[in-house]
Amino acid sequence: MNPKFKDKMWTGILYVISSFVVLLLVALIGYILLKGIGTITPSFLFGDPKIGEAGGGIGPQLFNSFYMLVVSLLITIPLGVGAGIYLAEYAKEGRILNFIRLCIETMASLPSIVVGLFGLLVFVKMTKWGFTLFAGALVITILNLPSLTRVSENAIKAASRGVKEASLGLGATRWQTIKRVILPSAMPQILTGVILAAGRIFGEAAALLYTAGMSAPSLSFKASTLMSKSSPFNLFRPAETLAVYIWKVNSEGMIPDATRVGNGASAVLIIMVLIFNILARIIGKKIYESYTGSK
Repeated sequence: MNPKFKDKMWTGILYVISSFVVLLLVALIGYILLKGIGTITPSFLFGDPKIGEAGGGIGPQLFNSFYMLVVSLLITIPLGVGAGIYLAEYAKEGRILNFIRLCIETMASLPSIVVGLFGLLVFVKMTKWGFTLFAGALVITILNLPSLTRVSENAIKAASRGVKEASLGLGATRWQTIKRVILPSAMPQILTGVILAAGRIFGEAAALLYTAGMSAPSLSFKASTLMSKSSPFNLFRPAETLAVYIWKVNSEGMIPDATRVGNGASAVLIIMVLIFNILARIIGKKIYESYTGSK
C-alpha cells in the first residue's frame, strides 16, 4: 500500500472518530437541554423543593453544590498541586516513591460508593459529626486527589524541561524556579485537572449519599442567621447537592412532577459545568499570560 495513501486513510479514520466523539457530546448535551430548558425559571432556580407538591425549586441544592465545590477545591488544590510538586521535583526514585505512586494508583481506582462508605464510617460515625457538608467535601477530596496529583506531576515535569536548568543557572533557588518559572508554565494543564475535579464534584452522587446526606432545609441568608448553627455557610449541616437531588427525585417519586423537576435540574447541572469550564479556561489563560507576559 502506498505510504501516502495509508497516511491519508488513517488520518481520515482519526478525524471520523474525533467527529463521532464531538457529535456524541453535542447530542447528549442537546438532549438534556432540550428536555429541561423549559423548566428553568427564576422560581425554579431559587425556590425551595415542595415535597408532595408540584412546582418546587432547586435553590438549596444549587447553593449546596456551589458551596461543596468551593470547600472541596480549597482542600484538594493545595494537597494535589503540592503532592505533584513533591513527586516531580523533590522525590527521589526508589522504593518509597514507588510505594507512593502505588497508593495513588490504588486510590484512583476505588469506586465512589466504597469511598462513600469509608466516609460514612470515619467522617460521619467515628467523628460523630453526622451527615455534614464538610464530610462530603472530604470524601470528594479523596476521590479527586489522585487524579489532580498525577496531572500536576506530569504538567510540572513537562514544563520544567528546558527551563529548569536555565533558571537554576541564573542563580535562582529551586523554590523560586518552581514558583516563578515552572508553575506558570504548567498552569494550563493543572487547570485542566482542576476542571476535571470540579466536574466530579458537580456530578458525584453515590459518595455524598453517605456523607452529606439527602436533606436540604430551607436556607436563610438574613444577617441574624449567618453566624448561627442554621447558617447556610455552616460546614457541619446536612447538604443535599443537585446531583443527589436528581437521583432522589427520579428514584423515589416524592413529587407529582418528578420528571419535569429531574429534567430541569439535569439541564441546570449541565449548564453549570459548561459555564465553569469556560470561565476556568478564560481565567487560566489570563493567569498564564500575566506570568509569561504574552498577550
